[in-house]
Amino acid sequence: MAAPDGDSPSPSSSSSSSSSSSPPRCVLVFSGKRKSGKDFVTDSLRGRLGGDVCAILRLSGPLKSQFAKEHRLQLDKLLDASDYKERYRGDMIRWGEARRSADPGFFCRLATQSDGARCPVWLISDARRRSDVDWFARHHGAVTRTVRVSASDDTRRKRGWVFTPGIDDMESECGLDSGVQWDWNIRNDGSDGDLDSQLQEILSHVELQLGS
Repeated sequence: MAAPDGDSPSPSSSSSSSSSSSPPRCVLVFSGKRKSGKDFVTDSLRGRLGGDVCAILRLSGPLKSQFAKEHRLQLDKLLDASDYKERYRGDMIRWGEARRSADPGFFCRLATQSDGARCPVWLISDARRRSDVDWFARHHGAVTRTVRVSASDDTRRKRGWVFTPGIDDMESECGLDSGVQWDWNIRNDGSDGDLDSQLQEILSHVELQLGS
């Protein structure tokens, strides 16, 4: 698990870190570059664990919601894989960076105040910065584990990835390339059999946490 930074949570942030009636039993923080397939991985895990037990909490959800509200944009199109989202991605990244600079835990807190946070297992599907990993380690350290999803550039290109200056060289894509000791490294180059065997260890860990 990634070691937390030295900051201590304020009383208010600790008491409102989630809307659940009890703390989560297991928190898995996922990171991966664009088109690495991290959403596919987290969807697969949720499908096996069940929606009553496991929730996917996306940090980009509250980010996009707030960005759309402040800039009068269509939130539904920012949430899908459309060209509309890509058109605003650069501006959204810069806006999000400014928010995080002022308050590193802003989007983490919003994500864990969603209805899904009532589930005992949280899959944080899109950590992008060290501050994201640190926030969960600081607030839920005993039950938090980290997962890095990767795929070759060739695989990512087949999924539609094109290197874009101002996006792929920003902290939102590169901030977790180093400095974190991942609990699991998942290689996701398209073989279902290989992916299944890699996910089994994570599933075993979750089941252990739920049974403890």
